[in-house]
Amino acid sequence: MRWAAVKDMRCSVARTLSVVGERWTMLILREAFLGRHRFDEFQQGTGIARNILSSRLRDLVEKGIFERARADGEQGRVEYRLTEKGLDLYPVLIALMRWGDTWLCDETGPPLTLVHRNCGATTAPTMVCSECGEHLAAREVVAVPQKTAHRARREARIDRKRAPG
Repeated sequence: MRWAAVKDMRCSVARTLSVVGERWTMLILREAFLGRHRFDEFQQGTGIARNILSSRLRDLVEKGIFERARADGEQGRVEYRLTEKGLDLYPVLIALMRWGDTWLCDETGPPLTLVHRNCGATTAPTMVCSECGEHLAAREVVAVPQKTAHRARREARIDRKRAPG
């Protein structure tokens, strides 16, 4: 299968990778989440060649991850601002960072510490169940295909109707 066809697969992971799977994209997003907005800041922070950065930023704007805007007070300067769609990639970036901190750090430790602005505490974001609040681990979650889940919900409704009331 060709990489371009990944976006058409019936798989959310594949579709997401068609947007952010290019090797420079997550580094550009990292820079944006660190507060950088300008082309030269992205270039300096990533070391990416200018022509490739230009192409990646254009793609990210087309895909709705960034929007181009005029910089306040600076005539002609363009900034790239994360859209809501782009901001929703934050957990993805943090998950990559945490994995790297766990498995790829050297003796100096993680290069960044996350601090929660609201309370000032050092934090290590985790995935939790949206219903019960418990920590989620791979072996504690079952992925149910949509058709199967729909059928299971329908059968549960039927069972509830049949149950003595």
